[in-house]
Amino acid sequence: MKADEIKLGELSEADQDALKHVRAQQDFMLERVTGWSAVNTGSWNAEGLNKFAPLLVKAFEETEAVVELIKTDPIEKVTDKGDLSGFQSGPVMRASARPGAPLQVVMTGHYDTVFPAGTFETIQDIGDGKLNGPGLADMKGGITVMLEALKAFEAGPMKHRLGYTVVLSPDEETGNFASNSLIMDAAKKAHIGLTFEPAMEDGSLAGARKGSAVYDIVFHGRSAHAGRNPEDGRSAIMAAADFAMRVEALNGQREGVTFNVGSIDAGGAVNIVPELGICRMGCRAPDGPSAEWADKQVRAAFDAACQRPDIHGHVHGGFYRPPKPRNAAQDELIAKVKATGKALGLTLNFNDTGGVCEGNNVFAAGTPNIDTLGVRGGRIHSSEEFMVVSSLSERAGLAALILNRIADGRIDAKKIKSMM
Repeated sequence: MKADEIKLGELSEADQDALKHVRAQQDFMLERVTGWSAVNTGSWNAEGLNKFAPLLVKAFEETEAVVELIKTDPIEKVTDKGDLSGFQSGPVMRASARPGAPLQVVMTGHYDTVFPAGTFETIQDIGDGKLNGPGLADMKGGITVMLEALKAFEAGPMKHRLGYTVVLSPDEETGNFASNSLIMDAAKKAHIGLTFEPAMEDGSLAGARKGSAVYDIVFHGRSAHAGRNPEDGRSAIMAAADFAMRVEALNGQREGVTFNVGSIDAGGAVNIVPELGICRMGCRAPDGPSAEWADKQVRAAFDAACQRPDIHGHVHGGFYRPPKPRNAAQDELIAKVKATGKALGLTLNFNDTGGVCEGNNVFAAGTPNIDTLGVRGGRIHSSEEFMVVSSLSERAGLAALILNRIADGRIDAKKIKSMM
């Protein structure tokens, strides 16, 4: 039977060979991800990121791709003094194969974690087929799945039909500010995007995602002695608090939009009127118009707070990840992936979420994508993070079958892209 006569829910000979490949690599994948997890790659640990990046190059050289490390521009940060500083993150790893093939896929992921050096660094078996360790699920496990799926696909007969670009970033957990341009460039050239963030423990994947904004709002006032001449002072803390109250009052005014003030960095001695206040906040929005509305509200709250006498400042930040709503292209791709899962005996559910990832960036580039193709796991961003061990080969098999189906046309990538 020819590939184009085989249904999505059935297995072709190439599918069966790919599944044999990834299942045979289960122990190797486990050894690889636990070794990777032992290297701390906290987002602000430049030494660890630079130590780990060459390990990725060596691993992806097992594929047919051209692999390179790309130094990024420094990431801007607002310091506690209200100034901008630059942090030099690790390099982006990019691997590209067959750029002239008629079908193109962009595959994204990140190798940074939320855990600073010296914090969560142990790996342990917690029973029930689960391992606890930093980045096992989010997302060194996902990178392992991606890599083995690519190797399985390239061992098959259809690789000439499909080219790919892999972009692995060092700064996803802090917003992809250094790597976004490389992600967007690769995504614009692709028909379909595949991102390997962890799935839920029960195997569910993410559907729609909200957009996310981060703001650092800096207020400048004037210091004075709080006992001798307080009337000469202008409190930046009061301005920041005024702003914070206005922003928090916006919650509930538009469906799906949320605002959260995370901290106010300001002040010192109680006998000094504070001259500097920095309000750090986040916002989530379900769609483009809602994100525009939210941004206008934040800036209006800032302008209102600056009406206080002799207060001035600036707004740094905004929606670094646009929303990723469901649309016709996303619905079609999700349906095809569900049908592919059935060939493996998997019932794949897609649930909308307020969380964000590089799938938002890929969608913003105009490319439909599935963004939770990594291992099954849970408790991410905590010291209880775990990975379901058997999901290494399970999800590598799913990804390999998706690649097969894009290559043989059972997933019509060009049609789906045209629906965006």
